[in-house]
Amino acid sequence: MNEKIAFAERLAAAMRAAGYEPRPAILEREFNLRYWGKPVTLQGVRRWLCGETLPQQEKLQVLAEWLGIEPQVLRFGEGGGYRISEPRGAWDASVSAEERLVLQRYLALPVAQRKVVAQVIEAFSQAHPPAPEPTAKLRDD
Repeated sequence: MNEKIAFAERLAAAMRAAGYEPRPAILEREFNLRYWGKPVTLQGVRRWLCGETLPQQEKLQVLAEWLGIEPQVLRFGEGGGYRISEPRGAWDASVSAEERLVLQRYLALPVAQRKVVAQVIEAFSQAHPPAPEPTAKLRDD
């Protein structure tokens, strides 16, 4: 099978799994909401879904993050390509048992409810941005 067509099938499947209908208008809107570069056109995302082109690596990263799939799996499939794994221990160690439970409960929710929770978290995040890191002051001695 052509790698572009295989990618298009994986992209459509990932969109369905994330609760989105694999249509160009939906993909264009959701992708451009998350991508800080030049917006992708409707025709551009249609080409991804039709298996005519592959996205650039930075765009693949955004797609993968949005859809909750590893970038190499989205690009190459479960069994293909070289895999580069990143140790997850540092992040896992910093999460408390209570936070793990909250994350497990969140991940167990249906996709539609996870979207609502994500919107609530985003609203809180925008209303209460994290405090800036304190900077060391230089002394004139």
